[in-house]
Parts: sequence; C-alpha cells; structure tokens
Amino acid sequence: MFLVPYLTLVLLITLQMYKAQKCEEFTDLNFSHTFIGTSISVRLLLYTRSNATCGILLSHTNLSDHAQFNLFRPTTFVIHGYRPTGSPPVWLHDITALLLAREDINVVVVDWNHGAANLNYFKAVENTHKAAENLTAFIQMMQENGANLSFIHMIGVSLGAHISGFVGATFKGQIGRITGLDPAGPQFTGRDKSERLDPEDAQFVDVLHTDIDALGFREPVGDIDFYANGGADQPGCPNTIFSGKAYFKCDHQRSVSLFLESMNGTCSSRAFPCSSYKHFLDGKCLNCKRFGDDGCPVFGYEAKKWKNYLKKPEPMKVYFKTNAQPPFCVTNYMVDVKIWNKKAHWGYLTVKLYNDTKEAVANIDHRESEFKKFTETRLFAQFDKDIQSVKKVSLKYSTGNVLQPKRKLRILRLRLTHLEHQERPWCRYDILLEEDREITFKPIPCDESNF
Repeated sequence: MFLVPYLTLVLLITLQMYKAQKCEEFTDLNFSHTFIGTSISVRLLLYTRSNATCGILLSHTNLSDHAQFNLFRPTTFVIHGYRPTGSPPVWLHDITALLLAREDINVVVVDWNHGAANLNYFKAVENTHKAAENLTAFIQMMQENGANLSFIHMIGVSLGAHISGFVGATFKGQIGRITGLDPAGPQFTGRDKSERLDPEDAQFVDVLHTDIDALGFREPVGDIDFYANGGADQPGCPNTIFSGKAYFKCDHQRSVSLFLESMNGTCSSRAFPCSSYKHFLDGKCLNCKRFGDDGCPVFGYEAKKWKNYLKKPEPMKVYFKTNAQPPFCVTNYMVDVKIWNKKAHWGYLTVKLYNDTKEAVANIDHRESEFKKFTETRLFAQFDKDIQSVKKVSLKYSTGNVLQPKRKLRILRLRLTHLEHQERPWCRYDILLEEDREITFKPIPCDESNF
C-alpha cells in the first residue's frame, strides 16, 4: 500500500523536472497568420552559458523566478524585424551562440513575431512602438532590481533597430550600446529623429547599411555608420527580379550575415571614413592616423573599441568592401604605379598575389585609371583573401576597347603596400605589360631610396 504514494511522488518530481527543463522556442507562424494579421505580443527568451540552447521564457513582472538571469552580468537584447512569412529568423541560433561564445552575458531574444508577422507592413511599423513600450517596462524592472543600463546592448535588425531606438530614447541615451543592422527605411525615411533610431539613443550607436536603395535607411543614424559596398547592391545578391524573393531580401539580410562573421573570428573588415563611396574606391580616404594605434574602425562586434574617437551628435560615415561569399572580409592594399610611356594611357589593372598554396585576386575596375609618364598613379585594391608570405605577383592591363590596337604599358615601378600589416612594401621595376596578357614575377622588398 506504500507503493502508490511512492510512485505518485516520483511522478510529481519527474513532472517538475520536465517543466524546469522545458525549452521555449521562438514563435513559429505561417502565411495564414500573416494574411489575417497578428496583434502585438512580446515574449522574452533568455539564453546564458548554462542554457545556451534552451530558451527560458522570462516573466514581465517578476525576475526572481529566473535564477539564470543574473542582473549584474551584461545583457544583450536581440530584436528581429518584419516577418512577412511568420517564420522564425534563420540566424537566431547562430547569433545567440556567437554572443555567448564571446562573453559571459545574458542574451535575451525579443520575440515580437505576433505583431511583426503581418502582410500589412504599415501595421507592423505601428506595432514597433508597442513592442518598444513592452521592452522598456521590462528594462525598467531590471533597473529597479539593480541592473546597470550601461551594461545593456541592443542589437536590432531592420524594424528592430528602430525599436531599439525608441527604448533608448525613453532612457535618455543611458543604454550602453545599440547596434542597428540595416535599419528599415520605408515609413522611417524623412522622419524626425524622435521617430527613428538616432545617435542620442544610447551611449554608443553603431549602424550597418546594406540596402539603402530599397528596404534600408540611406542617411546616417548612428555615431558611426558603416556602409558595406556603398550600402546598396551587395556582391553575390541577385540583380534581377527573376530571382524571386531573394532579389528583394538578399541585400537587406546581408547585414546580419556580415555581423555574424564579425563575431566568429574568421576575419575582420576594416572601414575607412570618407565623404563618399566613390572617393573611398579612388583611395582618397585611407589615412587612419586620427585613430592612433587602433587604426581605422573595424566593422562589427568590436566596433565599440572606437567609441572614444567619435563625437556626438556628429555621425561618422565609414566604407568597406566585401566578397560575394563568406568569408566576406577583403584585404586592402595600396597599389602605386609609375610608367615610362610618353603618352598617357587609360585602363584597368588586375593584380594577383600568390604563396605556395593560395591565390588572391583584386580587380581594380570601378573606373578607368589614367597612367602618365613619371607620375605615380595610386590605386586602392581589395583582394579577396589575405596572403601571407607573398611569393609571386601577376599583373594584367586592359582597356576594354576591342576596336583599337592592343596597347603596351611600360611600368617603371610597381609598389604594393598592405594597409594593415606593418611590413615593408613589395616592389617590381621595369615591367612591360601587353594589353590583356598576364605577366607573373617575383616581387622584392622596395628600395627605400625610390620612395
């Protein structure tokens, strides 16, 4: 007769353990929900190093129920954007894992899919304010229980960037950091800064632009605004509408891919302050002395290192290029060319670097360059990968003009300078280039007397 109470106790304990270990998932909706439209509802899912893959649903009214939520640790809120299909963002697990790998923090995924999942984009925009009010109330509760606003980082994607801004404005810029990943442009462009993300919303606001001509925001809205590939068409993304939905979202979503790569340690993208993307490509903005030993800003998670070089409310626009596929980061070189030809020549250069196992390519073709006798032509080259211990260099000159006779470019000196490694430049002297014919040679350390 003692067996029944014993089994009951075991079942109760097992049930409690099951409940304690239950993992909460991001709300998964479908097209039927977005067609009908969803009303705003915000769920906060906590991830820490002790529950890195198992979300814990946080209470909006009582923090004491969650032992894993240490208010004295830094907290990062991840806020998604518009969800026209209702499905969870594919990048959520990756960003959570990478954040926890970098620091021992609380990661809170802000699930406002009920409100973001709506075919009516204007309704989703309206719901951003309600989501911000909900999140503001939660952070106020955190603050009342001892949390420091300076230790809060908000990462907002598209509409989520503006939600972050609304929250930050309520706290009068005391939030530590807001990262905006391609802040939404439609319904926010031209609005007063109180109605969108702006530099005053946090102690440090860093922003990435990848789709300024469509779904993203064109103008700077942070302390530092990174423009990848000029901020518009991203390499590797479809160029025509015949590619389907990828044509509409690829550029916009590239912002998340670039940020994730900035955290995974594979490589980093150095960005250069400049007045325009054209001037950047022309190599007119490569002076990084103002940033001391840190050099020009690096895009992504580590951008906060450059906070002290920035002045509110003056935004700094910085530019960088990427590859079409991961790893996205490129390697920046200065290429200086001095020719012997009597007449000026116009054209393009393709440069390749080799070591024993790898090849890196830079096509300097954004515009036609002019080469004049005894005049140094300075070109900015972005190689698709970083080559250590360069053993060979190849060079090709082209004009793109198939109707004229082939030309020859007599180079007095070619100099290659890595813009990040503090190493001696590589040179080659007296090279004869025939148009469209690649020539390969071994570089030598530059003779300082020739500078």
